Amino acid sequence: MTPTSGKASAPAVEITDVSLRFGAATALDRVTLNIPAGCMVGLIGPDGVGKSSLLALISGSRALQQGDITVLGGSMGDKKHRRSICPDIAYMPQGLGRNLYATLSVYENVDFFARLFGQDRAQRHRRITELLTATGLQPFTDRPAGKLSGGMKQKLGLCCALIHDPRLLILDEPTTGVDPLSRRQFWELIDRIRAQQPGMSVVVATAYMEEASRFDWLVAMNAGHVLATGTPRQLLEQSAADTLEQAFIALLPDEIRARHRPVVLPPPQGDGAVTAIQAEDLTRRFGDFTAVDHVSFTIRRGEIFGFLGSNGCGKTTTMKMLTGLLPTSEGRAWLFGQPVDPHDLATRRRVGYMTQSFSLYTELTLRQNLALHARLFKLDPALIDTRVAEMAQRFDLSEVLDSYPESLPLGQRQRLSLAVAMIHQPEMLILDEPTSGVDPIARDAFWRIMIDLARTDKVTIFISTHFMNEAERCDRISLMHAGKVLVSDAPRALKERQGADTLEQAFIAYLEQAQAAEQTNDSVVARPADADLADAVHTGSSPSISLHDRFSLRRLFSYTRRESLELRRDPVRLAMALLGSVLLMLVIGYGISLDVEDLSFAVIDRDDSALSRDYVLNLSGSRYFIEKPALRDYADLDRRMRAGDISLAIEIPADFGRDLQRGEPVVIGAWIDGAMPTRAETVRGYVQAMHAEWLTTQTRRHGQGTLDTASVTIATRYRYNPDVKSIVAMVPAVIPLLLMLIPAILTALSVVREKELGSIVNLYVTPVTRLEFLLGKQLPYLGMAMVNFFLLLMLAVFFQQVPLKGSLPAFTVAAALYVTCSTAIGLVISTLMRSQTAALFGTAVLSILPAVQFSGMIDPVSSLEGMGAVIGRIYPTSHFLTISRGIFSKGLGFSDLHTPFLALALTIPLLYLLGLALLKKQDKAS
Repeated sequence: MTPTSGKASAPAVEITDVSLRFGAATALDRVTLNIPAGCMVGLIGPDGVGKSSLLALISGSRALQQGDITVLGGSMGDKKHRRSICPDIAYMPQGLGRNLYATLSVYENVDFFARLFGQDRAQRHRRITELLTATGLQPFTDRPAGKLSGGMKQKLGLCCALIHDPRLLILDEPTTGVDPLSRRQFWELIDRIRAQQPGMSVVVATAYMEEASRFDWLVAMNAGHVLATGTPRQLLEQSAADTLEQAFIALLPDEIRARHRPVVLPPPQGDGAVTAIQAEDLTRRFGDFTAVDHVSFTIRRGEIFGFLGSNGCGKTTTMKMLTGLLPTSEGRAWLFGQPVDPHDLATRRRVGYMTQSFSLYTELTLRQNLALHARLFKLDPALIDTRVAEMAQRFDLSEVLDSYPESLPLGQRQRLSLAVAMIHQPEMLILDEPTSGVDPIARDAFWRIMIDLARTDKVTIFISTHFMNEAERCDRISLMHAGKVLVSDAPRALKERQGADTLEQAFIAYLEQAQAAEQTNDSVVARPADADLADAVHTGSSPSISLHDRFSLRRLFSYTRRESLELRRDPVRLAMALLGSVLLMLVIGYGISLDVEDLSFAVIDRDDSALSRDYVLNLSGSRYFIEKPALRDYADLDRRMRAGDISLAIEIPADFGRDLQRGEPVVIGAWIDGAMPTRAETVRGYVQAMHAEWLTTQTRRHGQGTLDTASVTIATRYRYNPDVKSIVAMVPAVIPLLLMLIPAILTALSVVREKELGSIVNLYVTPVTRLEFLLGKQLPYLGMAMVNFFLLLMLAVFFQQVPLKGSLPAFTVAAALYVTCSTAIGLVISTLMRSQTAALFGTAVLSILPAVQFSGMIDPVSSLEGMGAVIGRIYPTSHFLTISRGIFSKGLGFSDLHTPFLALALTIPLLYLLGLALLKKQDKAS
């Protein structure tokens, strides 16, 4: 398909036979397209048609599977070309502030991107000041990005994208969820930038058809295919339509278009005297933040009431308060005349609630989901099957009733959610953005169902939406902004009151009035002067460090600095990093002990001779044993051992003394509590030792000829730990264990968190290399791990009284090598995980198991066989454990431990090479 625009001799982007699959799903199917240069191109269509996938391929953030894409004169399949043109492309991914960092301030976010593109201090300061001034964000430089409004987040994202003067600007639905005023300001800003930099190409994906009418050239997409291309006027003429939404429907395949019927809105017939919902000064605060600020409105029975406003303005919070899912901070609300009470199930059964995102059970079929919710609302079991069939027929789900939700298109999933909300025949429906991302035909079908419910069944419908054409179908609407309701009335009345031609123009007028009344409104910013903007998009600046350098400390430390700032501002992660190891050290060091002292025992002395009493006295006089009252019989023994009163029972047979003096065989019974086998074996060893000691004493006392005992005894003496205390052995082993577990988990989570939040795209589309990224993410946790090492060392020496006999410098160097290995292991694991939950469990298992089982902590590495022996010899904990025990207990130093030092040093580059091999500079479809 060749564009008709003649603004540039060569296309900015050439797409040839491109296909992309995610498992069994096809995102793009043999797409061929040329995108003209020097103009603003729009990709239009609902969610899931392939717009975001195509933009990700164009930007280079996603790897090609099939076909070729040429961007700015070279193939995006060529790694060298991607790296060379990286500074010429800017990419804003889909989602409000998805490429931003919530805890970083406005200034810090832009500064981070400037560092990634190699700009020095002076360049960064000038460019950031110019861009923030141009976008009106200068007054908010110290505000965290997470506390900005939707419009301000998108403007900040645009500043980050423009920091390096790109030739191609790619924007993936940049205004979704943004209020109309901020949306208009955003596009005016883009227009002024293009006027100052006419050679820049802009490619935009949008679901708002009214927004697409301002673009120079359009690409209509559906189901991974290109339906048509051309200017907005050409698409309207081609389809003989009055609006782009009508044109898009006309361009759809015949079998899809045949299902479309226009939405007809009959006049309301509800009982205006009956109030379904009433809110009075409804307020909700989260700490110091007021999400809903004294909201009041009334909704009549059978009315379709629309709630309009940007993301974060308080719509969802208000709906949750009305359903009792969220308590109010102030104000009152009534449903059908009854105060909202989360415990009043009778009133809640009269309400159906459909959440903003799909929240049903994907492992259940549609039939099972409907039946489950029918049972939850306590419908008569005999009527459930009939009711499920009625819902399936009414919502056109009969043919897919035994399918799973994940296999259905978004429109059918939304109809399922609506059917579930209606299964118990509620009198009111509260719908939170039910048509977001749904294609126009499915959206119109959804609205026909809701209108039928309202007009035929007199169901009250309270619906929030971003689409102005949907708002026009409501009987009345409330315009909400920054937690406050600006106005409530019929759509026509709101337009007439402002003298506006469209509802969007009326909404903007109300927002501007709110701005005039409240000068500190965050969503309203001053328009920049063209002179300031001209400086902001000046293309003459160039970074002081070549972007083509294979390694840049500036880019590396940009990630180090950002990670340190986020860590410092996250009290939970910071506390875990600093105190987690210390707490575990106390628990493990004292809680896990192999010492067996103060053992309670009792005796059945059937002889009661001088020798038997002396035998018992030998046990009770030891520091290991405490004598309890004598046992009467076996029943008493069993009862007291069951109760835990004794751990050992000694039975001395009758004629013990006489038989021993005659040299006849004597058997003394020792009954040991075997519930804990390890402890029982230790007790057995103590008893045997005490028995041998008594015999030796008797031999010396009475002479060899008097008692028949062995003439040779073994004198056992312990070196390095003469008192044989567990804590002296445990602490040197626990320190390596903790320095492997906590640093590895924190490092892995830091990378996987970027994958979950979407900010990993900054690795894909900026000049930062994989090594710079890994080292930059690792350094803060290396520092935290060394702090942990010194805290654990001081805890061991000064609090747990474990002496450090060897070289402290050697121990410190070994710890530095070891935590480099443990954090590198976290990096390697992070490349394999896509969620923080998986990373947490994966890292814990893969670090704890080898560290405990194969490192010599329990059994010597030399005693292991097979794969266990291999793991034990190569795992870093084995070598650091040798160093830790040697320095703590044996007084060793550098010269005595060169082999484990060398092993740790060699492990580090091997882990880095593995991490680099597993970490990809592009996202891979799976």
